[in-house]
Amino acid sequence: MIPDSKNPIGIFDSGVGGLTVFKEVKKVLPNESLIYLGDTARVPYGTKSAAVVTKYSLTNVNLLLSMGAKAVVVACNTASSAAVSYLEKVFPNCMIIGVIEPVVEYLLHHSEFKKIAVIGTNTTIASEAYQNALKRGSADLEIVAKGCPLFVPLVEEGLFSSKITELTVDMYLSEIKRKKPDALILGCTHYPMLKEIISDYFGGSVQIFDTGYFTAKKLAAVLAGKHAENTSPRVDDDSFFVTDDADSFCRTAELFLGYRIFNVSRV
Repeated sequence: MIPDSKNPIGIFDSGVGGLTVFKEVKKVLPNESLIYLGDTARVPYGTKSAAVVTKYSLTNVNLLLSMGAKAVVVACNTASSAAVSYLEKVFPNCMIIGVIEPVVEYLLHHSEFKKIAVIGTNTTIASEAYQNALKRGSADLEIVAKGCPLFVPLVEEGLFSSKITELTVDMYLSEIKRKKPDALILGCTHYPMLKEIISDYFGGSVQIFDTGYFTAKKLAAVLAGKHAENTSPRVDDDSFFVTDDADSFCRTAELFLGYRIFNVSRV
């Protein structure tokens, strides 16, 4: 069954980090209406078991589908690692896109990247989701991974270029810098907010990959393949839903989006 091209795209995360993916989807697919769901009552997912994250993800997808979503983006690294395969089986007629495979597919198709660094939350790095996906594609790759848990609170405090952020970047990434990677994957949806300071730290010598951009490009390709893309200009009718305090979400969302949002509802 071909989904209605006019229907919205659903995007969910455990909190606000997925808004970096939301921004990229808006850029790549400007005609699409978007529904963003932040499961803020149960954030963070990174401390939960895979079974619990899968249960939450199932609830989120069901909610987005009940709102008419024609496709769902899992804008969370933890949920992408734990739940995407399961969600694809449960919802075989729904387009489910995670944030891990799209960037991995790109890197595997570009042989110039031989030494790849991955940074993310401790949970994402410990899951080895990125490392395993890269190794399945090419056993010859050299991969270095590092958990950077303090990046998330720094981002949510709006400390994108402060002295404390510079010190934290050096603390986490000095070892990676010595290994001189060709590419660095920002394996957490908060981390694109620190892309500039991280790039400066490496002196521009490392190509930095924001998973949101590649996820948006993959989504566009999947929609086109299903003839489900909306080709008509639309009004700005994006909507936002959270499972906890809407005011708190709005304040933090403004840091991520660069503009204030008002149409946030609690579900």
